[in-house]
Amino acid sequence: MEVFLVLGLPLLGALLLAMLGARRFAAELNVGISLATLMAAAVLVLRVIRHGSLLVWHDQFFVDSFNVFLVALTAFVGLTTSLFSRPYMRIEEAHGRLTPHRLRLYHSMYQLFMGAMLLALLTNNMGILWVAMEAATLSTVLLVSLYRTKASLEAAWKYFILCGVGIALALFGTMLLYFAAQQTLGREGMTALLWTHLNAVKTHLEPQVMGLAFVFLLVGYGTKVGLVPLHSWLPDAHAEGPTPVSAVLSGLLLNVALYAVIRCKILAEGSIGVALPGRMLMGFGLLTAVIGAFLLWRQRDIKRLFGYSSIEHMGIITFAFGLGGPIANFAALLHMTLHSLTKSSIFFTAGHASQTAGTQHMDDIRGLVSISPTIGWGLILGSIAILGMPPFGIFASEFLILTTAMRHHPWATPFLLLAFGVAFAGIFSKVQPMVFGESDSRRLPHSPALTPVFVHLALVLILGVYIPPALAAWYSSAAHLIGG
Repeated sequence: MEVFLVLGLPLLGALLLAMLGARRFAAELNVGISLATLMAAAVLVLRVIRHGSLLVWHDQFFVDSFNVFLVALTAFVGLTTSLFSRPYMRIEEAHGRLTPHRLRLYHSMYQLFMGAMLLALLTNNMGILWVAMEAATLSTVLLVSLYRTKASLEAAWKYFILCGVGIALALFGTMLLYFAAQQTLGREGMTALLWTHLNAVKTHLEPQVMGLAFVFLLVGYGTKVGLVPLHSWLPDAHAEGPTPVSAVLSGLLLNVALYAVIRCKILAEGSIGVALPGRMLMGFGLLTAVIGAFLLWRQRDIKRLFGYSSIEHMGIITFAFGLGGPIANFAALLHMTLHSLTKSSIFFTAGHASQTAGTQHMDDIRGLVSISPTIGWGLILGSIAILGMPPFGIFASEFLILTTAMRHHPWATPFLLLAFGVAFAGIFSKVQPMVFGESDSRRLPHSPALTPVFVHLALVLILGVYIPPALAAWYSSAAHLIGG
């Protein structure tokens, strides 16, 4: 029942908001649907904690400690982003950048996007997973192009083309997976692609076919993760789309795409019996982290800056999953959580900062802490958190990843340290003048409400000094399930 509520509420909300999304109360309705989805996700989490993994509706939906954690995270960030978007999008409408018709499109596509991501997380069928990822792509194309400017249309088109190529490669990988399943299970149709069935017989799947399938699936879904070299859509989509869309793209969609890669990695490792899938993740992850860090230095747009930061962090998480083992997987799951919370809060503050200054160009944004203390302190604290400064939790996850690499793959340590150092210098050197630099602008009479920002940062701070035993056990269970 809980699974159908988690999936059905966003889809029902998308239909409802397609009809009512232009009304003044549409933003509140969007928040209400997101809150109901979070409550359903919370009930689902409690059921999994009490009863373990669940198979629902003829085994078509599967819930375990790995995906239920991401369902909860997705529903939570979806709610806080809807709360943030309520006043933010109204200001955009007041400034003439949006019309009621486009707001209706935004609200309905937001819920459709959330529903597609939750379907990708909860489905047990690798074919439906591909369909859900494609639905998420199509809905976000419409969201990225919402402003209908030349730059936003170009960004949406680039996003559609690159991710379309990636999703086509993932489709071919899924077809190869179906071929391997058919040879082993002797089944046809949708049941041949059920992940639980494949996982039960993964040691008997044809190794050569599975190795080739994993290559296509990694490159295909890795395009949506933002892995180098198919990463160039991500900064443009972040910079040109509305800020709430940037927050959920960076904080949620990248996680869901990486989740698809890890599900495929589990099958490939069981079939091939060697560390090739893990080594591929480590290689792509290190390359992505280092190149993403260096590209930070070239940015002049505040949202593009943090878009490249997302590329760097997804590279770090991918590398950690490639390392495998309980500690590295634990650190990767923790880093996924902390990155989602921190990066979405940064985009919230970056959006208000660009609204206040009337531009996203960083050289024209100065003295935020004197113009609006909540924006200034939110941006600097978020930046410190994403750079891995203690006591924020990203320090703990990066420390675990680094020490595990030093123990098992010391050759990777210099590359990780290089990425950390270059990213730290690049972001801090650009954020510090924006927050504490001199400005001729007057102080805002009313600072914007940034409750979601400080709620996220408080959670990141708490997880840096104390991880509740129940949450640690949850991460550990998921880490052992992933294996490697």
